[in-house]
Amino acid sequence: MPVNLSKGQKVDLTKTNPGLQRLHVGLGWDTNRYDGGYDFDLDAVTFMLQGNGKVGSDDDFVFFGNKRHASGAVESMGDNLTGAGDGDDEVIKVNLALLPAHIERVTFAVCIYDPEVRHQNFGQVENAFIRIVNEDNGEELIHFDLGEDFSIETSVVVGELYRYNGEWKFNAIGSGFQGGLAALCVNYGVNV
Repeated sequence: MPVNLSKGQKVDLTKTNPGLQRLHVGLGWDTNRYDGGYDFDLDAVTFMLQGNGKVGSDDDFVFFGNKRHASGAVESMGDNLTGAGDGDDEVIKVNLALLPAHIERVTFAVCIYDPEVRHQNFGQVENAFIRIVNEDNGEELIHFDLGEDFSIETSVVVGELYRYNGEWKFNAIGSGFQGGLAALCVNYGVNV
């Protein structure tokens, strides 16, 4: 049975699951109250951060245009253009054993594609979640429902894996941003 987290809650991953290496990070959502003529395309993105909270280079940003980190540690499994269907809408695979030593945090976010043109925001999204699954045995370890706390935000930092005393933990963040993907990139040091 997974640990269900609340915003701001932190939990051990590798300490309580010895030998854990390969993770399936599933992100999902539904849309509500929207009739703007455009599909609702959300994108899962990943920032691999150093101790200063910034990427070391633009290559440490994994998204639909750079689906796999050079180390093989993080890989986006593709872009769901509509969010239709049940379960995970987008999946990111993480191999903790392959993460370079200088990477201290792996941050997961969801951004609305072209939100200004489409007049879309996270107030029109519901049932958003992130879940961490042990890739080797299919066991869901962590589940975090974001709730309905957003109105005008166009991207949300959902959560992050982070190193602490040689172990990996997960932090349920749930923090909204205005300015979409570009604002997140600037925040984490990616050249836009």
